Formats: sequence, structure tokens, C-alpha cells
Amino acid sequence: MQRAIDLFYKCLELLLILLLGGMAIMVFLNVVLRYGFNSGINVSDELSRYFFVWLTFIGAVVAFREHSHVGVETLVMLFGRTGRIICMILSNIIIIAVSGIFFWGTWKQAPINATMDAPVTQLSMIWVYGIGFFTGAGVVIIALERLLRLLTGRVTEEEIAAFAGENMSANHLAERA
Repeated sequence: MQRAIDLFYKCLELLLILLLGGMAIMVFLNVVLRYGFNSGINVSDELSRYFFVWLTFIGAVVAFREHSHVGVETLVMLFGRTGRIICMILSNIIIIAVSGIFFWGTWKQAPINATMDAPVTQLSMIWVYGIGFFTGAGVVIIALERLLRLLTGRVTEEEIAAFAGENMSANHLAERA
């Protein structure tokens, strides 16, 4: 099961690379066409904005899985093991609540977005803003799994240390930057 999950996240990382590459190519091509030939591709303006939205929200799920979001490690480092676990539990409960609200907001907005079309591509706006379903559900699932492992005592010392920012080697910090 873990291999399937890891493969899923590798596919997401590949998708992020493709989105970023596609966005860079479209923007670069449009700049060259506008300044060099006084023309441009209207679709690329719109699609590059949508790629950026998808890149941001898919990347948020990947970053959350890898514990790469901003944390308040300086405060958490002051606590012992029990205090850190309590902070981890509270943090995951807050994350679940906020991500649940985000998912619910996307759900409530979906009928409106489904009836609106993008100006140039005529793409339904649910394809753009519907990424909130993936992000909200993805973060809730990850946080629920973490919360379950915390409450059942299956959290490792490495995870607790990572939450407090203690096991950050120079290489790991360079990867997060």
C-alpha cells in the first residue's frame, strides 16, 4: 500500500514539473511573440494562469505530506515529548477544520463555477477552481492519518523531532528552500 501511495505522490510531483514547465514555456513564448513580432497567443495567457493555480494547490498537498509547510518550530522546541505531541494533535485538528471548510466552500461554489466559462478557452471554470476539492480532501486525509497515528501512539520519535525542527540537516534545509 505504501508503494502505491509513494507512486501517487511521484506522479503528482511529475505533474507539478509538467505544469511549471508548461507555464514557463507559454509565458516565454508569449513574451517573445509580443516583443519580437507584435502578436501573442491569447490561450497561453489564460492557461498559464490556470496552470499556476493548479501548481499552487497540488503543490500544497505534496508539501504538506513532506512536512514542508511553515511551522513554529522555535516554540515547539521548548516543549518535551508530551507537549510536542499535544501541539501535533492540536495542529492536525486545526488543519482538518480549515481544510474541511475549504472543501465545503469549493463544494458550495461549484455550481456557480460549473456554469461559467473562461473568456478565451471557453473552459468551464470548475476545471480551474475545482482543484479545491483535491486540495481540501488531500490535506484532510493526510492530517486524519497523522492524527490517528498520534492518538494510537504509533507516531515515531523522528516525526516528533521533525515537527519540532530538530532533525534538520543542512542538506534537508537546502531541499526545503
